[in-house]
Amino acid sequence: MTTLRFNHLSDLLHGLPGADEAAADAVAQRQARLTKPPGSLGRLEEVVGWLARWQRRDMPRLDQVDVVIFAGNHGVTAQGVSSFPVEVTVQMVANFQTGGAAINQIAAIAGAKLSVVPLSLDQPTADFTQEPAMTEGEFLKAVNAGFDAVVPGTDLLCLGEMGIGNTTAAAALAAALFGGTGADWAGRGTGLDAEGVARKAAVVDRALALHADHLADPWQVARRLGGRETAAILGATIAARRHSIPVLLDGFVCSAAAAALAKLMPGGLDHTLIGHVSAEAGHRRLVRILDRPALLDLDMRLGEGSGATLAVNLLRSALACHAGMATFAEAGVADGS
Repeated sequence: MTTLRFNHLSDLLHGLPGADEAAADAVAQRQARLTKPPGSLGRLEEVVGWLARWQRRDMPRLDQVDVVIFAGNHGVTAQGVSSFPVEVTVQMVANFQTGGAAINQIAAIAGAKLSVVPLSLDQPTADFTQEPAMTEGEFLKAVNAGFDAVVPGTDLLCLGEMGIGNTTAAAALAAALFGGTGADWAGRGTGLDAEGVARKAAVVDRALALHADHLADPWQVARRLGGRETAAILGATIAARRHSIPVLLDGFVCSAAAAALAKLMPGGLDHTLIGHVSAEAGHRRLVRILDRPALLDLDMRLGEGSGATLAVNLLRSALACHAGMATFAEAGVADGS
């Protein structure tokens, strides 16, 4: 991928594997024999089928779960869209690396390996109200970083981000890809008041007007309005599909980052689920548009991959029931047929 040119990015999408419906059917057949009324575990049954479909295994597994956080800084913070300075991104990356953040605790409980990928934190992207956030070369480098962060053979990938100003980028990405104005997508982020949210919405509108001639191309949207970390999330989501790894996306920023893939190819995000519905304004709407089920709704808006990783133990419980329950025949229980 390192030699790929921007106008050949769609080559990444060629030959991406589809779902293994035979594996999903095997899961459904076993579910029908387990000692419970049909469908009584609800969505827990569905997520096991999703794991099987995208791992391409009759019996899914969660032995290797990776959490990858991509971090980047945004030039649009010059427009006063965040309550925190960009230096916080570097400080939080250090906190991740020394084990002091919420995601460290959640990943440990989930039995997941946590990796942090800082992306040129000393060089914020350009202010996208003035020019494209990234040059073509910068965008390709970030996508490549995401692609390379995915380890083949991983059973489940959880994606997250850190970057002061990135909820503004997410609002701009969502508006550019799916329509609407800044007011439809901008939220409080790290704690803006009503005046700050209105300022953020106006910033998004200015960016949409500046880049209006390029918004029909999802690659251009991702380059012009995103950040290095959102580009890396897009790259990682594509790489996971190539390697048959199901993905849990985190909240608003992560979902908006991956959303370009839904516009680039039909079913592009079918190998993903959304870990949680963020409290950040716009995420519930984006979840509905993407038509990807969210597993949790806990009023969280932290980022860091926290909601995605929190959902891992839900998947572990679903898989434990599927793999460990006795069938009616094994338990000597009448199946009601």
